Amino acid sequence: MECSKTIPKYQNNQNKTNKNSHEASIILTEFELIELNTEKKEIENNKNMTPRIESEETAPLVNKNDNNNNNNNNNNNNNVDEENPLIIESGIPIEDLEQKNKSYLIKVPNIDKPDSKWINFKTLWAFTGPGFLMSIAYLDPGNLESDIQAGAMAGYQLLWVLFWSTVIGFWLQMLASRLGVVTGKHLAEHCREQYPKAPRLLLWLMTELAIIGSDIQEVIGTAIALQILSNGHIPLWAGVLFTAADTFTFLFLEKYGIRKLEAFFCSLIAIMAISFGVEYVISKPDQIEVVKGVFIPLCSKNNISQAVGILGAVVMPHNIYLHSALVQSREIDRKSEAQVKIANKYNRLESAFALIISFIINLLLVSVFAKGFYGDTTEIGLSSAADFLMDKYGKVAKYIWAIGLFSAGQCSTMTGTYSGQFVMEGFLKLKIAPWKRLLITRCTAIVPAMVVAILSTSHLDSLDQWLNILQSIQLPFAVVPVLLFTSSEKIMGSKFKNHWLNNQFVRFLSLLIIAINIYLIITFSMQISESAWMISIVSISFFFYFIFIVYLSIGQENFNSITKKIKNLFNNSNQNYNNINY
Repeated sequence: MECSKTIPKYQNNQNKTNKNSHEASIILTEFELIELNTEKKEIENNKNMTPRIESEETAPLVNKNDNNNNNNNNNNNNNVDEENPLIIESGIPIEDLEQKNKSYLIKVPNIDKPDSKWINFKTLWAFTGPGFLMSIAYLDPGNLESDIQAGAMAGYQLLWVLFWSTVIGFWLQMLASRLGVVTGKHLAEHCREQYPKAPRLLLWLMTELAIIGSDIQEVIGTAIALQILSNGHIPLWAGVLFTAADTFTFLFLEKYGIRKLEAFFCSLIAIMAISFGVEYVISKPDQIEVVKGVFIPLCSKNNISQAVGILGAVVMPHNIYLHSALVQSREIDRKSEAQVKIANKYNRLESAFALIISFIINLLLVSVFAKGFYGDTTEIGLSSAADFLMDKYGKVAKYIWAIGLFSAGQCSTMTGTYSGQFVMEGFLKLKIAPWKRLLITRCTAIVPAMVVAILSTSHLDSLDQWLNILQSIQLPFAVVPVLLFTSSEKIMGSKFKNHWLNNQFVRFLSLLIIAINIYLIITFSMQISESAWMISIVSISFFFYFIFIVYLSIGQENFNSITKKIKNLFNNSNQNYNNINY
């Protein structure tokens, strides 16, 4: 069979046909999956087209052996979606799909012109947006909780941990950004294509668990802000319901265009910066101590748990999934190597600028509580910070804090909704109305948050610590897949795959994160109980946790090969033992 056109390595698009179907649909990944139903006559016309053949470079990792299979019928059967057999892809050429999708993308000026060594600010402005939406996860109420406790417990000592956690986050976000720009598919879609059904569903559940944990923090944080602003007239449970309903404004704003939505989120970030900046001016921290805290790595033994907990609060696993989808909102020609390079360059610049701003906002908050509350033995967190600020700096500081907290909760809740949509649609390939998707993703967080608001009002601060630990535990389930996919020449192409030094650095980060997780779990588990049953549960859990991470890091094919070698080794040992006894 002849191929009508060769698909470039760095464009991982697939074009499949199904002769037994009378309908076809196409799933596009720009901010909502767009269903395109074609008529039966159009399908019949497409049957006469010369089908495309996947090259070895663009085939999924788990289907490497299928590339040498000349039986096209078997290939088509293997590619049918098992979870939803009604969803199939049409035989419409890639060029036609791209042309239809362009109406939903933002045009980039000068993208088709040679790139200069300097920064083109018109082009940078066109790419400005996705990085700021991504950076909101670095400013959510969980991060604010971590900032408060870091400042109150360690003073300025852990600012360097905050800085390097942000740098690590930037490094990981760039992997996700390049994956989305180069391939045109986000991380959840690649996971669905590259992993078999059982591990894929388990990975989806782990990611959803991280999103739920983050959403609980965001919803509760917004509810606390409303309670402060209303002088206690709005109870916590009512604030949770308000936040759930308010999230639907996300759909209203989205109808006015993605640029309007990005501007709205940026305005909320500006409110946070102003609010916490005013708190910084009021509290007047020691500037020399702030600089020393950023650049001199010091950490006392009592603050180790707080230091390692900052990483889980700063780097969110679902944010890696989110960023790989957000960067696809700009119109580029992925068949053009030059345009892909330009997109990667300006996404990198914009993300760096956004994360610098997020780091400064976090630094302001840590410094405020380091100045006013370091050495205070009273436990402090989101629910009690307002009263502490009022007692120390007056009533104005209390309400300014509440405004900043409300902005953080609102924007992070809405981006959490985005993450939930991309993850659910990518892993499960669901195609439902946007309001239904929003309702599903909101209920997964609102129900647990409501339970917390009713039953655990006196333990909200300790709950935030546990939720930050949950984020850290889930982080390898985003880092490992994105490293695997961006290292693959089959997915990224030889021009855009990771450099080997980049791979080694991210592998080191993965091992560091796992080591931190082990430390956190052991530390907090021992606080609950030091009995044998607790030690057994933690040991068994980490054994399966580590095995699953190893599986994700090497892929299905390599995992099967290693398993087969281990089995053969044991079989040979048993055979030699039997021969000796005989």
